[in-house]
Amino acid sequence: MTRHTGRGFAAINYPIGMNLGGDPSQALVHSNPDGKFTVALSAIDLGQGMKSVTRQIAAETLGVPIADVYVDTADSDTGPHDMGSFASRGTHRMGNAVIEASLEARSVMLEAAAEELEVDAGDLVTDGQGNIHVRGAPSRSITTMAAAQAAQFKQGRTIAGRGIFLVPLSDVDPETGEMSPVTTFAHAALVVEVTVDDETGEVEVVDIQSAYEVGRALNPGLVEQQLRGGAWMGMSHAAWETTEPYYPARDHGPVDFNHYVMPGPGDLATHHISVLERPAEDGPYGGKGPGEMCANPVLPAVVNAVYDAVGVRIDALPVTPEKVLRGLQANGGARPRQAL
Repeated sequence: MTRHTGRGFAAINYPIGMNLGGDPSQALVHSNPDGKFTVALSAIDLGQGMKSVTRQIAAETLGVPIADVYVDTADSDTGPHDMGSFASRGTHRMGNAVIEASLEARSVMLEAAAEELEVDAGDLVTDGQGNIHVRGAPSRSITTMAAAQAAQFKQGRTIAGRGIFLVPLSDVDPETGEMSPVTTFAHAALVVEVTVDDETGEVEVVDIQSAYEVGRALNPGLVEQQLRGGAWMGMSHAAWETTEPYYPARDHGPVDFNHYVMPGPGDLATHHISVLERPAEDGPYGGKGPGEMCANPVLPAVVNAVYDAVGVRIDALPVTPEKVLRGLQANGGARPRQAL
């Protein structure tokens, strides 16, 4: 019995969102009498951090503390329209919609404050701490709460904003039909190291080295955790998860997550991550979002690493011990690529 080591590489160029009907996202922003803001979305947070990042974007645009912003992802009946939480589109599409809605709400807030301070709204700035003051004269100020209360109970203003982001139509070459279906791409490159047991066919992912270009990392902590979680999903798809051989029949198959085969904490490989920031020209504060790209390159990298280790090319996922052993048998044994 020999455990062979192999390394596999994969790179990905991943389009952000889609272009069906312009792939629109809408957002609504309004203030409450206490000067705090509610952001209404139909984009659903599936654990990817949608609420956190849109909250940051709204707070930055409004010029208020992040603690003063609440994000409500109710449902598609009561919230503004959104195409959905898929295609790695959330940060880019919804973030842009939130900026537009927040800018409109901010404009009304500054007009209300200007009326109270008896100045021009264009001379006002926010400090991000809940205050609005005259540029160059911080002593002439009003709190966002006071401005909100004046707007609603004295001036008859509604501090609110609407926003929508729509992918602009692409130019189409009349001769070839060539066009640009998306406006921005994210990128990744990844090296996986595995060991393959030539007696049992067992594959173990032992190390991952990765670099991800995600635009601007609006929340570095969330980005890193999503990259780690996505790599775990990629490992799981590559070497564990399957409904074969009985699908769609459920005979002898798993019926819950106690029996469904997937990697546990002890199976997680060491993951070294480099996040590269290249702000997107049309992204919210330059952001794109990693999304599905986290998991995708892991699958081909694992397959390539197995081939490097023992010379067996797997063309159907997952890479099971049975497939490895059948490949070894067909090849007459392990044929490490590094030895060739």
